[in-house]
Amino acid sequence: MKVTVVGAGAVGASCAEYIAIKNFASEVVILDIKEGFAEGKAMDLMQTASLNGFDTKITGITNDYSKTAGSDIAVITSGIPRKPGMTREELIGINAGIVKTVSANLLEHSPNVTLIVVSNPMDTMTYLVHKTTGLPKNRIIGMGGALDSARFKYRLAEALEAPISDVDGMVIGGHSDTGMVPLTAHATRNSIKVSEFLSEERLSQVAEDTKVGGATLTKLLGTSAWYAPGAAVSSLVHAIACDQQKMFPCSVLLEGEYGLNDICIGVPVILGKNGIEKIVNIELTEDEKNKMQQSAEGVRKTNALLEL
Repeated sequence: MKVTVVGAGAVGASCAEYIAIKNFASEVVILDIKEGFAEGKAMDLMQTASLNGFDTKITGITNDYSKTAGSDIAVITSGIPRKPGMTREELIGINAGIVKTVSANLLEHSPNVTLIVVSNPMDTMTYLVHKTTGLPKNRIIGMGGALDSARFKYRLAEALEAPISDVDGMVIGGHSDTGMVPLTAHATRNSIKVSEFLSEERLSQVAEDTKVGGATLTKLLGTSAWYAPGAAVSSLVHAIACDQQKMFPCSVLLEGEYGLNDICIGVPVILGKNGIEKIVNIELTEDEKNKMQQSAEGVRKTNALLEL
């Protein structure tokens, strides 16, 4: 199993590290346009192998896509990160050109690859890959929902004063501060709805804190977060590589599901060896349906900025 990560920045390197530590891939290739940068990250990570007990080979390369040939899965993290005060949507002009070039180069050398898009604005970048590559929809996946759901569970556990292993919850919708739809009505603690433990007001605060989770970290760190995004990507790669048939919310092309067409947006899916094995339809409350429609409108506005 060969996995390529394009972009050796904090998110890409973190993703490569988590994949290697899980020890399911034979090789992870990290590619970057900055001379020697990916090579340095790969060498640093390989020097942890004996300490962390993994045998995955990590290789760094500078802008030579021939070295990515035969990749089963490729992760696109390349693009400029968010700065404080910057929205994900403001990144579109620069990142669209990068993502289009990267996906074309990957497919030239690995025509059977499954692509996982991380670059922001993520839903729009995933849509761009659909429109420009011609790949089947099951092999193009946007990462956002897995990360947003992890942040939701963190906030739920915090509010419940419970261990996070007790908590389950999901975020659907667009991967943006205004587009996320945390499914508070469906969230549970050991199969019991969290509404049994938390007031409506507290749950509403949890949802709002989740939605600005990325912006909160950007303000604190001065750049985008990387540990949780890297872990989220590695979980998707793991599920596909090992045919786990696990459910994650991911940005996928909808063709009638949830009443939406010709849009990539976060919904629950089953991930396995074929990428997206199935889109899972769940019953939403009227409020959730309305929020999902509003989220889709926001994604469409950003999509309209693409030069297709």
